[in-house]
Amino acid sequence: MNAEPSFWHRLDHLLARVRVHRRPLSLLIDGLVIAACWNATYLFRLGFERWWHARPGYDVWVMLGVIAVYLGVFVLSGIPRGMWRFSGFGEVKRLTLACLGSGLVCAVVVMALGLAQVPRAVLALHPLITLIGLCMVRVGYRMLYEHARSRITGSETEVRRAIVLGAGEAAKLLLASIHQQGWIVLGLLDDDPAKRGARIGGVSVLGTLDDLTTLDVLPEVTHVIVAMPGATVAKRRRAIDLAAATERPVLTVPSASELQDGSARVERVRAIEAGDLLGREPVALDESGIAGLITGKTVLVTGAGGSIGSELCRQVARYRPARLVLYELSEFALYQIEQQLGELHPELPLVRLMGDVKDLEHLRATFAAQKPQLILHAAAFKHVPLMEDENAWAALRNNTLGTWNAATAAAEAGVERFVLISTDKAVNPTNVMGASKRAAEMVLSHLATLGHATVFSAVRFGNVLGSSGSVIPKFKEQIAKGGPITVTHPEITRYFMTIPEAARLVLQAAALAETGQVYVLDMGEPVRIVDLARDLIRLSGHREREIGIVFSGLRPGEKLYEELLADADTSLPSAHPRLRIAQLQMQVDQAWAPRLLDWLSSTERRVPVEDFRRELRLFVTEYASA
Repeated sequence: MNAEPSFWHRLDHLLARVRVHRRPLSLLIDGLVIAACWNATYLFRLGFERWWHARPGYDVWVMLGVIAVYLGVFVLSGIPRGMWRFSGFGEVKRLTLACLGSGLVCAVVVMALGLAQVPRAVLALHPLITLIGLCMVRVGYRMLYEHARSRITGSETEVRRAIVLGAGEAAKLLLASIHQQGWIVLGLLDDDPAKRGARIGGVSVLGTLDDLTTLDVLPEVTHVIVAMPGATVAKRRRAIDLAAATERPVLTVPSASELQDGSARVERVRAIEAGDLLGREPVALDESGIAGLITGKTVLVTGAGGSIGSELCRQVARYRPARLVLYELSEFALYQIEQQLGELHPELPLVRLMGDVKDLEHLRATFAAQKPQLILHAAAFKHVPLMEDENAWAALRNNTLGTWNAATAAAEAGVERFVLISTDKAVNPTNVMGASKRAAEMVLSHLATLGHATVFSAVRFGNVLGSSGSVIPKFKEQIAKGGPITVTHPEITRYFMTIPEAARLVLQAAALAETGQVYVLDMGEPVRIVDLARDLIRLSGHREREIGIVFSGLRPGEKLYEELLADADTSLPSAHPRLRIAQLQMQVDQAWAPRLLDWLSSTERRVPVEDFRRELRLFVTEYASA
């Protein structure tokens, strides 16, 4: 594909560069039009043979005075502020009033000065001819602009003009195709002094990243694109902050991991995601250890269509398992992940199963038929407020009984490894969802003591950016509607991790785990939710005063700060620096598990929610509802 921009791209680029001087250029062109119309009026009045020789000798000075009067009236009426590419009836109306007013002033002054040799017809006709000339110039410019726009974008949509941060290989690949998508790239910025003044794909490197806010063409820029996928997290974050300071929407080329796994192409720019702001270097994995766990094996993922489960499927597929079994309750979610995997990995054998983890007999039949060696248990209800009252019993049965059933069926089928996806909300839980996950961890710990060959382990991590029910999609939706963004508390913080990062660490923990272990992911530093909201506002090209942030108060069961370990628990280092092994202090008697199973096996609970929570505390003693 030709990387050189077309004639129309170059024309739009030129117009964008001169458009920053729109007001003086508008006055200059209007002055020339007024002068041309003065001469055209003489031609109309005197005819071709006499239009020059029959004029008075002072006519040049009169014409200059007329131009000065017109331009003065134009400035006072705001005519130079108008944007010609959007000229319409309102602009014609303002020009009509300005021309008639200017013509009247000029006629009065000429007659008052006794300049009788200036034809009265010229004074009368000149405002009308000038109005026609000025309107023709504006209409002609708008026609040229809209034709160029249609040639560039292929439609009547507005041309998008970008400054690209980064002038490396990613920028070169981006420029090779972005023009075909209706973009105009006005320039590149790069901190490498050797690239200053260079041209890449017909586009000049205008300066360093720090020059962004002082560029002459900045008023015409509609978007800023960060094209630095190979840069360090700190450098990318600095580029994003500089781009956000322009108050334009900020886009980026896909990250290095997205390009590596084939899920994106460099020319397909996307909006900045919250994961781009985390400020952590990519996770380095024991690739050989994970490959030994997965390659050539049958892997089953429960909740395969969920945000975590689907990413686990995509990560597992990279290691070429013999077969990937997708176990999912939602038909639509199962269809979506099947389609994605079929496109990304057409050679991978897929088994697509509709199933409910609360159905023990179906799990037994499935595991016996498919004979998985690794099970990643991601099926769960996880939205804290939804699971707190009316759905509390459903959450406990799905999250705790579902884990019990899946783990029991795995042990009976001789599965090599079973990994539970847990959460930081299981630590000192203050909500039903967290307590149900803590009970699920305790179930695995109990099963690990029964001498099964299956290695049972759990991986505990915090909020996953972009997952269903997380704050990021909600914030984006609120910004798209014009705000305000709702944050529960100004000081609320959460640990955050991207979905791919979490999925990769789950696989790493699965490769390292010994039975009964609970792994805690290194989530980095906690992030204030309000700071995340402000970043998303800036990166969308808005100001906080335009969108607004409203504090709505903590929701039922919600903590101000999340924890990764309970006060009485400790952790030990593992073979991977981003994983620690939690040493959980569990004090339960031998009858705990049978009593819990009997309770969970009840098909329906109609007790008041407070009675339910009281019963739940008998099994999860650290649970204290907020």
